[in-house]
Amino acid sequence: KGMIEHGQIIFKNGFGEGVDIKDFKKLLNEKAVIDILSSYYRSEKRKLLLQLALGKWSEGVYIEPPYHANWGGKHLFLGKNVYINFNFGAVDDANIYIDDYTMIGPNVCIATANHPILPELRLKGYQYNKDVHIGKNVWIGANVVIVPGITIGDNSVIGAGSEVVKDIPSNVVAVGNPCKVLREITEHDRARPVRRGRYETPCGRRIRGLSRCQYRKVRKQMA
Repeated sequence: KGMIEHGQIIFKNGFGEGVDIKDFKKLLNEKAVIDILSSYYRSEKRKLLLQLALGKWSEGVYIEPPYHANWGGKHLFLGKNVYINFNFGAVDDANIYIDDYTMIGPNVCIATANHPILPELRLKGYQYNKDVHIGKNVWIGANVVIVPGITIGDNSVIGAGSEVVKDIPSNVVAVGNPCKVLREITEHDRARPVRRGRYETPCGRRIRGLSRCQYRKVRKQMA
């Protein structure tokens, strides 16, 4: 458990010895980070630890526990107001860049590490790593897997359960295994039908019982 001594945060390691917060970066491996963060998952101390552990922490970032990373997030770079839901897995042997206002659903895995197809090379422990880039205001649904070297463009939506094995451009909806572009995001999505006679505005407010004429007026006001 943590304690305050002379204005510094002190942690007890597995041997009962005090660990100064300044030495925390020396503990950047998954087990050490997860063991410590599990005790502080909704506290200011946890926020401070994540700020120290991640490659980049920006204003408004929130990561739901549990959170797993090969290097404790050392190679994870988060823009402002990024939200990551529970059970996020970052195989951050190379860098993972997630830009501003992106949302990531539960059980998402982003991998940067790859291994040779040839069995003899795998026996020798060969590995190669590629960075992953995710743009601004992207929405990644639950249980998505993103493989090494992928770039996802700004504003795109990745459907739940997709496996992203090729780059995804900006402003599209993409789904499937393998993940493919389903369609572009257009002005039609500004007020999309939820079900007949019920529409959802950009602020999430649902409007019931609109006639077609009334719906056109709403669209015109929001344009």
